[in-house]
Amino acid sequence: MIIDTPEVQDINSFSRLEYLKEVYGIIWMLVPIFTPVLGITIGVLAIVWLEREISAGIQQRIGPEYAGPLGILQALADGTKLLFKENLLPSRGDTRLFSIGPSIAVISILLSYLIIPFGSNLVLSDLNIGVFLWIAISSIAPIGLLMSGYGSNNKYSFLGGLRAAAQSISYEIPLTLCVLSISLLSNSSSTVDIVEAQSKYGFWGWNLWRQPIGFIVFLISSLAECERLPFDLPEAEEELVAGYQTEYSGIKFGLFYVASYLNLLVSSLFVTVLYLGGWDLSIPYIFVPEFFEINKAGEVFGTTIGIFITLAKTYLFLFIPITTRWTLPRMRMDQLLNLGWKFLLPISLGNLLLTTSSQLLSL
Repeated sequence: MIIDTPEVQDINSFSRLEYLKEVYGIIWMLVPIFTPVLGITIGVLAIVWLEREISAGIQQRIGPEYAGPLGILQALADGTKLLFKENLLPSRGDTRLFSIGPSIAVISILLSYLIIPFGSNLVLSDLNIGVFLWIAISSIAPIGLLMSGYGSNNKYSFLGGLRAAAQSISYEIPLTLCVLSISLLSNSSSTVDIVEAQSKYGFWGWNLWRQPIGFIVFLISSLAECERLPFDLPEAEEELVAGYQTEYSGIKFGLFYVASYLNLLVSSLFVTVLYLGGWDLSIPYIFVPEFFEINKAGEVFGTTIGIFITLAKTYLFLFIPITTRWTLPRMRMDQLLNLGWKFLLPISLGNLLLTTSSQLLSL
């Protein structure tokens, strides 16, 4: 059987077309995965630069200024340096736990970004149990810290891992009770529904005004969850020689460094979503929505404005944890646990009781 040359060319062109379609489908499938990761990485680099600039201003010293314009590439330079440093493994430690610990800490925090709505139509996964999924996922991170401390075969590291686990458990309960109050107030646990419930009443419908006690407890608990000053006991250099990070170097140490700022960013985003109205901009005397006609604008333009508003609120809120780090002294371990169990837990329980009572009376 003899096949003509034009027929062979047609078969080859068809096979190339099918191959290109498969490659295009794979690339299009990877775009939604790598786009959020790239955005989150840029957000973390911006937080590191902001913290260095703000801390330099508070302490009246010069901040980063040589790596890139205004020092904006300093965090990228530090990450590149850690990437090429040698990874050291403890000779008598558990190398598997030692290597898995930083990965668990980072992955558990990255999964929390799945349920954060950056706009009315821009959320990776709008779940009915969104906020409680975040709490469940974030509770996995201390397991990675505990594995890292134990796998290092170092008493200081193990003690730092135990402190991290104890601190996380102590402050996760008040934080969960505050989130439960928000869910009762919004009649939903979906992050999108919580933002839309606040936007119905405008600026004065933000949960910041409806739940002021819960906002303060949530702020303190989130600072403790992020291990920020004055709650950085697991990493206190003066006491524990950097805690569970003592034996780490190179990229593994960089993963812990990135995880702390990822956690800070996700906590600030949840403060924006739960208490500051998310992408809604119903601020008195600022008529941006009417000027741009966001409700009538195209979907792309409206989504862009929503992302900008969400990120603006998030980074404005970040000034609080950054200035707190360079203002307040470190607490003792007994003071930290007493604050969590004896003060924040009863206050959050009382706030939940008041919220439940008000919801029952409004029925």
